[in-house]
Amino acid sequence: MILVIALLALVAWATIATVIELRRDGYHPTPTDWNRVGGRDVHQRAESGHGYR
Repeated sequence: MILVIALLALVAWATIATVIELRRDGYHPTPTDWNRVGGRDVHQRAESGHGYR
């Protein structure tokens, strides 16, 4: 029974710590800085890699 209580306490601590770290980290998508991407022109249009007939 002591092991079950210890395991539940560890799960609770890990869940709370994960939520706190995700909020502190700024968990959100970051826009791509296309100036830092090598070998690609910013104004270049995407081309299809498949040739359909």
